[in-house]
Amino acid sequence: MRFLIISLVCLIVFSCSAHTEKEISSVVTNLNDESKKDTSFTLADFLTENEGLNQKVESIFQTMNDTIRVGQMIVPATGRLGKSTEHVTSLAEKGWIGGILLLNGTKDGFTDEVVYYDSIMDAKGYLPLIFSADAEPTLVNRKINGTRKVPKTNTIKHLDSVNYFTKIIAEDLNQIGINQNFAPVIDASPNKVVSNRSFGLDMDTVINFSKAFISVTQNHQVAATAKHFPGHGFVVGDTHKKLVYIDGEMKEVLNYVPMIEHGVTSIMVAHLAIKNNPEFDTYDMPSTCSRKIVTELLKDSLGFKGLVITDAMNMGGVVNVEKCGLKAAQAGCDQLLMPVDEEQVLFSILEKMGNDEDFKQQVYASVKKVIKLKICLGKI
Repeated sequence: MRFLIISLVCLIVFSCSAHTEKEISSVVTNLNDESKKDTSFTLADFLTENEGLNQKVESIFQTMNDTIRVGQMIVPATGRLGKSTEHVTSLAEKGWIGGILLLNGTKDGFTDEVVYYDSIMDAKGYLPLIFSADAEPTLVNRKINGTRKVPKTNTIKHLDSVNYFTKIIAEDLNQIGINQNFAPVIDASPNKVVSNRSFGLDMDTVINFSKAFISVTQNHQVAATAKHFPGHGFVVGDTHKKLVYIDGEMKEVLNYVPMIEHGVTSIMVAHLAIKNNPEFDTYDMPSTCSRKIVTELLKDSLGFKGLVITDAMNMGGVVNVEKCGLKAAQAGCDQLLMPVDEEQVLFSILEKMGNDEDFKQQVYASVKKVIKLKICLGKI
């Protein structure tokens, strides 16, 4: 039966010029073969040094060529605000992506898409994908129509309520097949863009509630993501539209320390430039493209060993930076979210790897982290 389902999916993939949500739904059935999944490791193992886990990562890594390896870092979006199904299908067929952001759609539609895209990867012999969502309490019901109703983040006032509503969100993500949640927002809320998306102005509350959100999310085998590093709360402006500056002290950086100590799986870096800061001035470059911020500050100084993901690379705060996808990879980002041109990013990274051995090894380390997460999520 499973072979028949995959064959039907492949027939659509290879013979149709367009792939609508209706077509996807018509070939999607329950393809989840639990016997294929390795349950030896869980998300709790991701940040540990486990010899058996590392050996499995290495063995999988060695089966891949560099093009497929770099593809693990690239995360396009699908849904009403993402790329077309036809475009993302083409990327999946080539093995040029490692995950997909499900961006504005329905619970049932996204559930079908998860099976559809993983069917393509399975039929082609590629690794399964990491599916992600912006499932913050404030955004989840708008981003994924059909999920159970939860209140806006800033209206959740008690720790028990954080646990309760986070559990609802995580259960819905489990049902869809979403593995990575781009939440919680740990910025303070004075910024109009952050506004009701964070747990408020009191940073002790934001930190404690965010830690609870992370725990419940990851206990449900969904990777949580603290954002927006190095801190979007006390700036003026919207990085969706333009480059925004932190002027002087980065007031929110230390809020990430308890998140890291608490074992958050991933951290999202924002398109924020830093000025009037002798140690961390980015000289008009967004943090996503700054090695000083991503590697020297987040990875080296704060000791973060998890996945570093960019904010969307089609946003106004970064899109005008030449070869911004390559620069983000050079800065130390492990996942490149929503590049404008996935192919250009992929091959610019490959070209740089060809003449820069240190960069090549850095990319390899990023790819191995993505593979490790897929194992710990039970996808491999």
